[in-house]
Amino acid sequence: MGDQTTFDLLKQALAIESNEPLYRKLEDGIKAAIGAAQIRHGAVIPSERMLCEALNISRVTVRKAIDGLVSDGFLDRRQGAKTVVSSRLEKSLATMTSFSEDMRSRGLEPGCRWISRDISRPSPAEMMALGISGSEKIVRLRRLRTADNVPIAIETATLPARFVPDPHSIQDSLYEYLEANSALPVRALQRMQAKPASEEERRLLGTPEDASLLIMERRCFLADGQIVEFTQTKYRGDVYDFVIELMR
Repeated sequence: MGDQTTFDLLKQALAIESNEPLYRKLEDGIKAAIGAAQIRHGAVIPSERMLCEALNISRVTVRKAIDGLVSDGFLDRRQGAKTVVSSRLEKSLATMTSFSEDMRSRGLEPGCRWISRDISRPSPAEMMALGISGSEKIVRLRRLRTADNVPIAIETATLPARFVPDPHSIQDSLYEYLEANSALPVRALQRMQAKPASEEERRLLGTPEDASLLIMERRCFLADGQIVEFTQTKYRGDVYDFVIELMR
């Protein structure tokens, strides 16, 4: 985070006219730099002194901004007075976003490695999840999801075949395909649980033997109430956090 382009981005954030305090503007600027991949995950950020001098702001302002970003999980403090961009990934449960959208918002390049994609008859569990009969065909998409080529999750998406006639026409993003075909979901119900990883899951994700997975099941609906997707995503518990905002 030492190049002039990044400092220019932070200066632009500080120059925005608003009622927000300066430290909040700096927080927003650093978040934007992370999202634009100007600051990479795991990178060491400059010292408070360097930020003060480059941005012409007080150390109190810089420290308050960094404290806020550490509290929110964007930055981590390490031994030796170093502060780095967090390598853990956070997913908000308040909004319905795709894996690709989540990764790009954090400055990471999403990707996938296909495990299988086929058309078949639904299992009893899939029939219940999608609200379909056993005579209706489904598309089942199983893939390893990556961020900057690092395995992050195993995703199994099941959809009625009428929404995806050819499963091989889907590239990296299922939601981009659904949006292009006027079938993007607008509402979802989610359930989350934790389970130990199986031997196959540990092999695919490259996790240790005692690894646990955070499992998210999602049923997605169109505006007319049709269920378009049932997806089970198994996230690596050692790199992924789920965040819920609560209000009173």
